[in-house]
Amino acid sequence: MTKKEFDSIAKSYLYLDGATGSNLVRAGMPSGVCPEQWILEHPHVMLELQRQYVAAGTDILYVPTFTANRIKLADYGLAERLEEMVRGLVAISRQAASEADRPVYLAGDLTMTGRQLSPVGDMELEELIDVYKQQIRALADAGADLLVVETMMSLAEARAALIAAKEVCDLPVMVTMTFEAEGRTLFGTDPMTAAIVLESLGAAAVGANCSTGPAQMKQVIADMAACTGIPIIAKPNAGLPHLEGGRTDYDMDADTFAEEMKLLAQAGASVLGGCCGTTPEYIRKLCNSFGKGPVPERAGRREGIRYLASERRTVAFGLEGSFLIVGERINPTGKKLLQAQLREGNFDKVVQFAEEQEQCGAQILDVNMGMSGIDEKETMLRALEEIGGVSHLPLSLDSSHVEVLEAALRHYPGRALVNSVSLEAEKFEKLLPIVKKYGAMFILLPLSDEGLPKSLEEKIHIIETVLERAYSLGLKKDDIIVDGLVSTVGANKRAAVETLETIRYCREKGLATICGLSNISFGMPERGYVNAAFLTMAIREGLTMAIANPSQELLTGSAFAADLLLAKEDADIRYIEYTDKLAQRREQKVKREPAQAQSTGTAPGNGEFCRGEAGGEAGSKAEKTDSPKSDGSPAAEPDSACRAALRQSVLKGNRKGIASQTKDALAQGEDPSALLHEALLPAINEVGELFDKGRYFLPQLIASAEAMKNAIEILEPLLLRASDADDMPVVVIATVEGDIHDIGKNLVALMLKNYGFRVIDLGKDVPKEDIIRAAKENNARIIALSALMTTTMQRMREVVAYAKEEKVSAKIMIGGAVITREYAEEIGADGYSADAAEAVKLAQRLVGEKAAE
Repeated sequence: MTKKEFDSIAKSYLYLDGATGSNLVRAGMPSGVCPEQWILEHPHVMLELQRQYVAAGTDILYVPTFTANRIKLADYGLAERLEEMVRGLVAISRQAASEADRPVYLAGDLTMTGRQLSPVGDMELEELIDVYKQQIRALADAGADLLVVETMMSLAEARAALIAAKEVCDLPVMVTMTFEAEGRTLFGTDPMTAAIVLESLGAAAVGANCSTGPAQMKQVIADMAACTGIPIIAKPNAGLPHLEGGRTDYDMDADTFAEEMKLLAQAGASVLGGCCGTTPEYIRKLCNSFGKGPVPERAGRREGIRYLASERRTVAFGLEGSFLIVGERINPTGKKLLQAQLREGNFDKVVQFAEEQEQCGAQILDVNMGMSGIDEKETMLRALEEIGGVSHLPLSLDSSHVEVLEAALRHYPGRALVNSVSLEAEKFEKLLPIVKKYGAMFILLPLSDEGLPKSLEEKIHIIETVLERAYSLGLKKDDIIVDGLVSTVGANKRAAVETLETIRYCREKGLATICGLSNISFGMPERGYVNAAFLTMAIREGLTMAIANPSQELLTGSAFAADLLLAKEDADIRYIEYTDKLAQRREQKVKREPAQAQSTGTAPGNGEFCRGEAGGEAGSKAEKTDSPKSDGSPAAEPDSACRAALRQSVLKGNRKGIASQTKDALAQGEDPSALLHEALLPAINEVGELFDKGRYFLPQLIASAEAMKNAIEILEPLLLRASDADDMPVVVIATVEGDIHDIGKNLVALMLKNYGFRVIDLGKDVPKEDIIRAAKENNARIIALSALMTTTMQRMREVVAYAKEEKVSAKIMIGGAVITREYAEEIGADGYSADAAEAVKLAQRLVGEKAAE
């Protein structure tokens, strides 16, 4: 099947199948086995299930290759049999499909591998892409008609699967993400961002699966449908899981499911199916509700709206919308301190500039690592990682080298802006196809191999030539932002006029525009006035965004004021919010200056980061002193500077630098206990609060926990000298038998260690006998159990019962994606936690209860 053929059949409602795993368990599949191997050993079970789905009305059957990648199969010693197993599984599904009296298509099924991408985990992107390539190649060779990447919690991993598919075959790819109750994935991606990034990368359809029942999925589907033009998939569960007679069941019957699915169709979904708990009867009722008619036309994305996105935030803009500032400061040109740090592999200034520019009003950050004496590609990739840890703003990737931009686009887990593509031969020929491949937007810079255009006519000719080439590759007008190409008014009196004419020309053609401001005033006195005046004139002519230093109050304030005077939507609110923040920063500056002058010996005023020099580089003076902390609080007093630094490193997840900071603090005479109780623990508590509030997500939580672990490893020997190690409460933690998932369990173990528990981590797929034996041998106060699958959650009940049978007094706490507080009470567990931060609080409470017994 081609993407064009998929688009054709998707003009009518398409029906997917329902659950596989829960139905196989009902048919006798035991927990703990490799599902793919069990199916191949019992092909009649899978064949009968898929026959029933086809008879119910399914148009697209999911081939049961969900975990048939070499990483998952290696857990069962089956990695070498991947291709053979995939062929057998596709053959079973093909037989079921071939017996229908209508076309039924096979979707090769892929999901997350269980290993996490760096920096959250230890897997590099190219290894993950290669893992997916192997599975996709096997599926394509075996005859799958299309691919589905499902149950994805990580947008970066979903992108990796899409990239792999592009590089292996031409099959259409559907992608569905799994969202938490608050409407984001576990890794912090919202539905709109996921849909935009995946559509731009070439997904044939996007949507959501698993997660919740139909009604709770409505807003997720509506958000996706509102910003995309491709079909939207909805494959929810049959409500919530519960145990019924020793087996997992769901609380929604087929009639209720089909009725609630109407809400998702109304929200924009047209590719419909069921996930956990659904059966062929659910799909039959679903098909009867909607029939095979054409899909009603939906509004989709608003005309003329463009989207840039990071992994966790989307910036939407159009020709009539608010003016945007692209922060220019993450660029080593003219910044000696930044250059020196980059040569040492130090990214402190990069992180500082990212945080400061966001605070000062930038909506996009330009990232340029071009300088001598470094590997620019590796430095760019590291910069993207560091910036992603502190800012959710979308990025503009800026380099003169095509290979650097391609590497950055391949790794960046969002939809980036490429700065820039010109008529220069290498970029014109090589970079445009790369922009298209990775679904990016690009800045069209009207330069050629001949240099700057000598007239407006030549500039327009270059613009039109690049546009024609971009359109021929499948790029659209909304993917392009034209640079007005500002020259200096000191050398060309008509420089501003010519740029304004270019902006006006592009506006009339429906093209977004951008320009770099600082050139216009080069060589002139009091440059800030020239820049601000030119900017307001350009905004009046339709300038969409500018690459500038947002810390320049005159410039940024003028931009917001111009939007206000032009009556742009919400411009009044933006202007007031900006001035409020400005007043707060000035107030903080007044409070900060005396302490700063005392601790650094600098004159008041040098530390202010949101005022900047008039010329456009914010001056070198601001780089000579420390900036305020990211929370805006005053700089630490000298005697607490070490603790303040450690606190910030935990908050920012500074895994690489915190060890040396801890050693330095000890060398300066800091008390190990004070570092723990006055810096590290308060910081990790704050991280937990930010996670609970939805401001931090799993990657930040892991980074912060690992940073704290690195500090505690240095402090621990010193702390143990002052206390008895035997007094540390012991926790035995494990993923239950039959379950090979351990992401959440590993994080809970890490957090508990950080809070002073002695953790015995037994790993994954652990029998109840091993868990109870370890609890006895280590005199554990707590047993912590994890399960991710409905098929393995029953093992928790067995552990609880066995602990009572063996007269183990340890408290038992449980958690995992499918676990609920009600289930914990039902099986007699002592507590339930929804996440790692909550697990720490629960463990502390349980230890207190046990001590009181």
